[in-house]
Amino acid sequence: MREVYAIITIAYRDLLKLLRDPARLISTFILPLFFIIILGGSMQANVGEGLGYNYLTFTFTGVYAQTLFQSAAMGIISLIDDRENDFSQEIFVSPISRYSIILGKIVGETLVALTQGVGILVFGFAAGVTFSVSQVLALVWVGVMVCLFAAAFGVIVLSNLPTRRTADQVFPFIMLPQFFLAGVFNPIRVLPWYLDILSKVSPMRYAVDLTRGIFYAGQSDYSKVVLQGPVINLGIMTAAFLMFLVVGTFLFVRNERNR
Repeated sequence: MREVYAIITIAYRDLLKLLRDPARLISTFILPLFFIIILGGSMQANVGEGLGYNYLTFTFTGVYAQTLFQSAAMGIISLIDDRENDFSQEIFVSPISRYSIILGKIVGETLVALTQGVGILVFGFAAGVTFSVSQVLALVWVGVMVCLFAAAFGVIVLSNLPTRRTADQVFPFIMLPQFFLAGVFNPIRVLPWYLDILSKVSPMRYAVDLTRGIFYAGQSDYSKVVLQGPVINLGIMTAAFLMFLVVGTFLFVRNERNR
């Protein structure tokens, strides 16, 4: 039970930090708002008809998955900050497993990202995206899957970064190309062979495609925007999640013991 309490406490701390920081809470919504309303709306007005599907909805589903993925992954990187301040010293010398610390961060950053996801749903509705109650519930479910997957990805990135300065330099290089390789804003059904390879090794691709597969299920646009079925995407994400979590946690724990 001690380990369970530790996981809950660390998760609660991360969520509380977000709720107590209104500036951070507002800033996390600005970029998704720009992408959905400005980019999605303008592209729909100019090229939407030529695509054969609603570009605003296409952008909304992509931004929803991308925001959750990025938030959860970057949140795990905050363990580097914890490592360099007094809080880290307290939790790393406390009689709890470092595996519990990782799990607590994963749960906490999942809650933080889902809070942001609620805001994106509101923005999408305000921008004119239509969705049913069942689609909203499906997006909440898929959001949890995306956050857990992204947090595990953040763990394996974290395990190879010694300082926050390194993280600030490396993480944008890892994340930004995935916006385009994952098809957040652009169709990726047809790509040059070298970009197709990069796209298929991009973790965000499967999060975005799973989200669209769930959202567009049963609709006529499904075959136009979804690359592969949700079962395939979920299977790939599950296998990658286990690999990221096991390998990343092992490397993190080993590095902490060698400090």
